[in-house]
Amino acid sequence: MALNRGYAAYANSRILTASPAELTLMLYEGAIKFCNMAIISIEKNKMGDAHTNIRKVENIIREFNATLDDRYPVAQDFRNVYEYLLQRLFQANIKKDTEILQEVLKHLRTMRDTWKEVMQTGKAVKGA
Repeated sequence: MALNRGYAAYANSRILTASPAELTLMLYEGAIKFCNMAIISIEKNKMGDAHTNIRKVENIIREFNATLDDRYPVAQDFRNVYEYLLQRLFQANIKKDTEILQEVLKHLRTMRDTWKEVMQTGKAVKGA
């Protein structure tokens, strides 16, 4: 019990002290985790758990979509990707289809990896 409270305190502290870039990375990581959990749930025939985890991924993507700054032209490109992912997640949830979730997972991993590169580039520029 004390270990769980310690971890919860650490996780809370990590979130509260994270930069916006780090929070974005955490959200990508969370979406990937929940997508993986949904796949496992379907494979174990735990459809309620699959539904819950797919909804968590959808909520994260909706948050990304809501925070886009439309002053930048690239925002519409991201909006299109997020809308596509939401459509695919909806289909995956209706059909409980792991192949669709694998597709979403591939996109999420690519976006996460790209975000990590952006973070590294930003650190390198600041250090120069």
